[in-house]
Amino acid sequence: MQSLVGTGVALITPFKEDLSIDTEALTSIVKFQIENGINYLVVLGTTAETATLTSAEKELVITTVIDANQGKLPLVLGVGGNNTAEVVNELKTRDFSNFSAILSVSPYYNKPTQEGIYQHFKAVSEASPVPVLLYNVPGRTASNILPSTVLRLARDFNNIIGIKEAAGDIVQAMKIIQNKPQDFLVISGDDMITLPMVLAGGSGVISVIAEGFPALFSQMVQLGLSREVDKAYELHYKIADMIDFIFEQGNPAGIKEVFKVLGLCENTLRLPLVPVNNDLANRIGNFIKNSLN
Repeated sequence: MQSLVGTGVALITPFKEDLSIDTEALTSIVKFQIENGINYLVVLGTTAETATLTSAEKELVITTVIDANQGKLPLVLGVGGNNTAEVVNELKTRDFSNFSAILSVSPYYNKPTQEGIYQHFKAVSEASPVPVLLYNVPGRTASNILPSTVLRLARDFNNIIGIKEAAGDIVQAMKIIQNKPQDFLVISGDDMITLPMVLAGGSGVISVIAEGFPALFSQMVQLGLSREVDKAYELHYKIADMIDFIFEQGNPAGIKEVFKVLGLCENTLRLPLVPVNNDLANRIGNFIKNSLN
């Protein structure tokens, strides 16, 4: 799956002031990614506020992205949950002809054991008609997929092709990289440690910051993959403060404020999420104006 090496972005769902989906803004955001070096797009991930979307709205987002993309970049669809039977049913009934893979989050809230996580993804693997990327984000799910479980899944199921590793633990990522099958992708899910993970043998990133600054961040990742370390770190430190800013008051509030400054969409979120406060909005605006030109 070389098409998923490099920089993927987790697309937001832009909303109008009345909280309906802004399909024009979403189309513009997709085109912004295509024109600025992004390698693939992730649809209906956490950053998309998927938990607040109805079934009909999810279909609208999917259709809008497919139409805007026009087959130019590989697409990955978020298909996960804490009800294994429901996830399996979606995998068996959805049309995946426009998607290269799915990104499937580890079951949240239930707090399964490692065996429970393994059995969940075994069922996902057996039901999925397309390759599967695991998604480990213990800060949201309340349970960590241990490296031993990741490696067990990678070895037992050929269509489990990689993991978005977002534990924020570089040592854990390195243990997976050290022992993984050769073609298994270890993808950063943490923008701040993307470059160290790539230099340790990772395959790239599924990013939030790259959605707002696609040219800069994707160039950093490519330099890392090419082992041009000094040039890569120069770009890392250029964007590092902004990475902190966009997550300071939650995701996607920060990146939506970036898009507001760039004129791509309004910073409108659905409850229980709210926009960033004026102080952070000013810092984001000033950084874009003064530090990235």
